[in-house]
Amino acid sequence: MTLTMRSHLEDVGLKPGLLYIDGEWGGAVDGATWTHHHPATGEEVADLAVASASDVDSAVAAARRAFDESDWAGWRAQRRIALLRRCGALLREHADELRAVQALDNSVPVGFGAGVYAVSVEVAADVFDHHAGWVDKLGGETLAPYQGGDHLAMTFREPIGVVAAILPWNAPFLLLAQKVAPALATGCTVVLKPSEYCTFTVLRMVELLESAGVPKGVLNVVTGPGDPTGERLITHPDVDKISFTGSRAVGSRIVEASASTMTRVSLELGGKSPAVVFDDAADVGLAAATTIGAVTLGLSGQACVANTRALVHRSVYDEFLAAAEGMAGMVSYGDPFDPAVMSAPLINGRQLDRVLGYIDKGTAEGARLVTGGERLGGDYAGGNFVAPTIFADVDNSSTLAQEEIFGPVLAVVPFDDEDEAVAMANDTEYGLGASVFSADAQRTFRMARRIRAGTVCLNGFQIEPHLPFGGFKQSGLGREGGRSSIEAYTELKTVLMPLGDEMM
Repeated sequence: MTLTMRSHLEDVGLKPGLLYIDGEWGGAVDGATWTHHHPATGEEVADLAVASASDVDSAVAAARRAFDESDWAGWRAQRRIALLRRCGALLREHADELRAVQALDNSVPVGFGAGVYAVSVEVAADVFDHHAGWVDKLGGETLAPYQGGDHLAMTFREPIGVVAAILPWNAPFLLLAQKVAPALATGCTVVLKPSEYCTFTVLRMVELLESAGVPKGVLNVVTGPGDPTGERLITHPDVDKISFTGSRAVGSRIVEASASTMTRVSLELGGKSPAVVFDDAADVGLAAATTIGAVTLGLSGQACVANTRALVHRSVYDEFLAAAEGMAGMVSYGDPFDPAVMSAPLINGRQLDRVLGYIDKGTAEGARLVTGGERLGGDYAGGNFVAPTIFADVDNSSTLAQEEIFGPVLAVVPFDDEDEAVAMANDTEYGLGASVFSADAQRTFRMARRIRAGTVCLNGFQIEPHLPFGGFKQSGLGREGGRSSIEAYTELKTVLMPLGDEMM
């Protein structure tokens, strides 16, 4: 039977895709809308408002007033902590509803979203709880006078101001929390722009944060594509900081736009992360399952930190490939509301064509196609489904090994020794993540120190809400999570105060 989302649309009952500006929900001033089509079926899901430059101006002005003219930035710690905890509690309370809305947005299966912490509502709630713990610890230092004398030398951390937070479509729960929670914890105000391919999940989360008691103007939402909505937001002179997760091309544009005003910028721009599997890995089959799972399950490889390169010791190469191929054959697609479904389609037709183009290029460049490589037909022909794809004997300098494909494609590269593995792992423009599989604890730690990546996981993979996340090289600027988030959303101020009649 041909896949359809009609009954789920009726059951979930999506609300209109409106803007949220200065505590009010409404459409764009010019009435412009954009129609979202479901990636698994091509069916129309709903229309959302496209914020014009004028709408963005209104949202930024509301955030500016809330920061400059209200008491928000000066809230006492006790009050702010209680607000962030209410936000986390409401997200947990509405987890089932949020997963259902997300399934209509980006088609991440509800079962996967419930069972995998990194893409769950639970991780978002934990991020809010974690940042609640920072509110009463936003301290500076009192330093001894360097030149002597009777005065105080002090530092303070103060909120940076109005934040433009721009989200991708693939992980709305985690990424909204990673940007909004530290902003609220430090006393900033926010203009949030979700991807047009995952708007309704973000709007429902914002409704919950509103009901938790976030004041008018502190959190605003403008929806729509990069042009005109995103472009106006990143070039707005009253924005003090831009926090963006997405493509390297857009990240480069943001850096360019911020240069004239010195707007603060945090960027997470993707990766080509290696999984390095040594011959002494405790379980090569588990290493293969972990690696191919990250590329095929849930988001179907549409995750910035996924290990899309497997660097495998030659002596266990065939064992790894056999296990990975077996796992790939077990991946199930279809209705994201079906508990048995494990993976999503690609987000849109443009991404489908892009991934299929990379597969064709991999074959043309001489890599060996082990499995997959085709678009799924039959009942799935209306969606953007690509079969789990594994290429073997990949040259580490080839397109497959160097460029971020953002789809269910794994490039497997053989190596002979540790130094060669390090060289291959670092031979990339990116540096977001990496994994190392070995039973030798000293080797895993050596590799962790030698690989140039923001996060290196040893014999597994995990996301934690209190750890910094971000990348080296062209994977971005700055970090999100933990103390790093607090520092990214504050400015450091030095204050000097004489205690007597000395001249400073």
